[in-house]
Amino acid sequence: MNGQKKNVAVSVLDLVAVLKDHDASHSFHNSLELAQNVEKLGYKRYWFAEHHNSRSIASSATSLLIGYIAQGTEKIHVGAGGIMLPNHVPLVIAEQFGTLDALYPGRIDLGLGRAPGTDSITAQALRRNLQGSDQEFPNSILELQQYLSDNPDGRVHAYPGEGSNVPLYILGSSLFSARLAGMLGLPYAFAGHFAPTYLKDAFRVYRDSFQPSKQLKEPYTIACVNVIAADTNEEAQKTATSLYLYFLNVVRGTRDPLQPPVDDLNSYWFESEKQTVMKSLYYTFTGDQAAITHHLGRFIEDTGVDEIMACSHIYDPSARIRSYEILASAIKEI
Repeated sequence: MNGQKKNVAVSVLDLVAVLKDHDASHSFHNSLELAQNVEKLGYKRYWFAEHHNSRSIASSATSLLIGYIAQGTEKIHVGAGGIMLPNHVPLVIAEQFGTLDALYPGRIDLGLGRAPGTDSITAQALRRNLQGSDQEFPNSILELQQYLSDNPDGRVHAYPGEGSNVPLYILGSSLFSARLAGMLGLPYAFAGHFAPTYLKDAFRVYRDSFQPSKQLKEPYTIACVNVIAADTNEEAQKTATSLYLYFLNVVRGTRDPLQPPVDDLNSYWFESEKQTVMKSLYYTFTGDQAAITHHLGRFIEDTGVDEIMACSHIYDPSARIRSYEILASAIKEI
């Protein structure tokens, strides 16, 4: 960006973590409270990600949660970040999101991914074709676009949904998804919160391959990153231990609920596990407002990203709200 300042939008990715000693209902209420707060702070959108067979994540019925949050808010965009399209029939997704758009016009986003959002056994239970070709995902996107368009020549129609033109976003963590988003002329969101390796290369490939479309005339990039902000650096570092313990579960293949913060992580992991977790969480911004402003500002300048989508695995709901308040202030400074 050559030092040039730009206005950057800020949004939320909520994985609806289930907290230790609480149930999914508690997480849903926490999500609504957070959405209502970030709406007042000027956040652009609030997204949920589809996951299955994990007792630590309660966002499996993604479209239902989108409706729940949209009903409890007024103007913030609410959507999927994303729907794992190979798990579904495109017509059904068009009908679901067409219905959401009819209920909450102009506020519904539909982000699309191609990963299963689960393990291979659960993918089979979802009737997913694990042998699908690389062309299957692009074809499904084009089919979905047709259902959501005016579609005058179609023999099959999405009612409601047809003519809604619900905006689509391509999600990913690879160069394949970046190139596909560019070729289709759709906004691109990179999953830097857990798969940081190709973030910069993916944004470059996306911009280089971008072709203007009916939905989008110029490239638009979203970086999903972890943000743990607090009033002091010490408080933020301790709060972040819940995030590290959560990803330690991922490394070990367990699915324990989100744990409260701890004073010392060294007794919880081996050095090799620590290195794996830290590598996965490379794009994690932790600290007070000054630290967030400095480090996130450098990231925005370095990547030229148009939007920051913050994911925050924070055990205490009030601390999570405070983190997003600090992030909003930091973005204004940036």
